[in-house]
Amino acid sequence: YEGYGQTECTAGCSLSLPGDWTAGHVGAPMPCNVIKLVDVQEMNYLAAKGEGEVCIKGVNVFRGYLKDPEKTAEALDKDGWLHTGDIGKWLPNGTLKIIDRKKHIFKLAQGEYIAPEKIENVYLRCEAVAQVFVHGESLQAFLVGVVVPDPDTLNNWSKKKGFEGSYQELCRNKDVKKCILEDMVRIGKESGLKSFEQVKDIVLHTEMFSIENGLLTPTLKAKRPELRKYFQSQIDELYANAKM
Repeated sequence: YEGYGQTECTAGCSLSLPGDWTAGHVGAPMPCNVIKLVDVQEMNYLAAKGEGEVCIKGVNVFRGYLKDPEKTAEALDKDGWLHTGDIGKWLPNGTLKIIDRKKHIFKLAQGEYIAPEKIENVYLRCEAVAQVFVHGESLQAFLVGVVVPDPDTLNNWSKKKGFEGSYQELCRNKDVKKCILEDMVRIGKESGLKSFEQVKDIVLHTEMFSIENGLLTPTLKAKRPELRKYFQSQIDELYANAKM
């Protein structure tokens, strides 16, 4: 079975039905709640097309965060709908598919909206990439990234490209970085990323993002403000070099 939900709706709000063995969806709404999709126009997701932010209402939805009315107001609207921040799509059989994430959207200098987590999920398909952090700024016209190469695959992947050395040596090799960037851009193009969604340059980092170093949450999600602060000097250098 597959399902979907959040802590704020007592874990589950949709679940696949007995006898439905198809993959690629999180089932139909549970009897205790209703689900609707609302427009996210900046990402071109429209409820009229069966796509939008997943919103939940029912007896399983929480009443708010303890002594935190500001955060509660961000999650619950005046009509009691929980706004999850996830982008869903209704399938013809009435099941829900999670296709994107609304939070962490930002705008580039030319006005294009960027959903970095979508881009990161595409780049993670690269054989040599273990983790990636995509960054952009409103005063910059392009994206940059921090990549942690996969310690288990980098050596063999590099040998195919004609490079040899230890993990640390390969990560310092500018030609290895160039090949990884080219591979990311290729896979991004094959996956339908637009040109402004592709990173223009990257830096290779040898330490995995983790809970211990404060770059991941306990549920292993990226802590984006902390990542930005941690890599600020490298990010500044990437933008400075790109303008030279």
